[in-house]
Amino acid sequence: MSDTPAAPKHDVIVVGAGPAALTAAIYTTREDIETLLFERGVVGGLAAVTDKIDNYPGFPDGVEGLKLADDLRKQAERFGAVIELGEVTAIKDEGEYKRLETTSGPMIARAVLIATGSDYKKIGVPGEQDFYARGVHYCATCDGAFYRDKRLVVVGGGNSAVQETIFLTRFATHIDLLVRSTIKASDVLQDELQQFVDNGKVTVHLGTTTDEIIGEGNFVSKVVGTDTSSGKKVEFSVDGVFVFVGLMPNSQFLQSTTVKLDKIGFVQTDNDLQTAMPGVFAAGDIRSGATMQIASASGEGATAALKIREYLEGRSHPPQN
Repeated sequence: MSDTPAAPKHDVIVVGAGPAALTAAIYTTREDIETLLFERGVVGGLAAVTDKIDNYPGFPDGVEGLKLADDLRKQAERFGAVIELGEVTAIKDEGEYKRLETTSGPMIARAVLIATGSDYKKIGVPGEQDFYARGVHYCATCDGAFYRDKRLVVVGGGNSAVQETIFLTRFATHIDLLVRSTIKASDVLQDELQQFVDNGKVTVHLGTTTDEIIGEGNFVSKVVGTDTSSGKKVEFSVDGVFVFVGLMPNSQFLQSTTVKLDKIGFVQTDNDLQTAMPGVFAAGDIRSGATMQIASASGEGATAALKIREYLEGRSHPPQN
C-alpha cells in the first residue's frame, strides 16, 4: 500500500481571494460550509492595490482599497474561512469531488469557486510600475475624479480606451490620447470622441508609442513617446497617465480542463454561475461578461455562494479528513 497521505478534503475551495471570493466565503461559512481560499498574490485582488475606491456603496467619503480588502478578509475569517497563500495549478473533475493541484499539494473539494479575477495588461515601459497608483492608473471610474482640472495622457486605441477617454473629459482640462497605430474603437465611439476633439478637450496622436513615464518626486510629470511616422521623440507634460490596452484573465491554469473559456480567456458560465465542469462555479472579473466593478464582483460572489449551497444540498456528504 502507498504511504502517500490522502489529499485533504474540503466542502468548498475558492481559487482567489478578491472581493468576489471573500464575499462568497462570508456567505458559505455563515452557513457552516467549510471553505478554504487559495490566493497566489495579494488578498483583496486588484481592489487591495487601488489607492482609493469612491464608487463602492456605503462609503460616502470613499475607502482605501487596502482597508476594504482587509475588512472583507476579517469578516470572512470571523465566520471561519481559511485563507492560504499559494497557487492552484490545475483542476480535475473526479465526479463527486474535484481534485485541485496546488503548491501545497493535491486537495479535494466537493465544490470549487473560480474567482481569480483579471489583471491589467501593462505596456511595460520604464516608470509604469514605479508610478503605479501615483500617477499611473488602469481604471477611469476608480481614479478619474482625482484629476479634476488636470492634464492627462490616455494610452490605447480600442473601445475601452476611447470610452474611458470620454469619461475622463468630465474631470481633465485636456487629454492626449496616444494610439500606437490607428483607433480600433467602434464608429459610434469614434463619433462621440470627435466632439471632444472638435472642442479642444482631446487631442488624438495616431502612430504614437509610449516609451517612458517620468516623474518628479513621487508623481508623474511627463510622458515620452515616439511619432512613428517621423521617428522623432515627442513629450507630453501631464499629471496622470491612464493605460487601457485590455485585461488579462487569470485563467491560465484552466487551459487543459473542461471548463470553457471565451476567446479572450474569461470563464464561461450558465445563469447559475456554474461552469461546464459540474460543481465548479465562477464569479467576479474572471467570468465572461463581468462588468469589472468591485460592487458587482461582490454581488456575484454572494450569488455563487447561494448556488454552491444548492449544489451541495444535492450531494450532502460531509468532508472526510
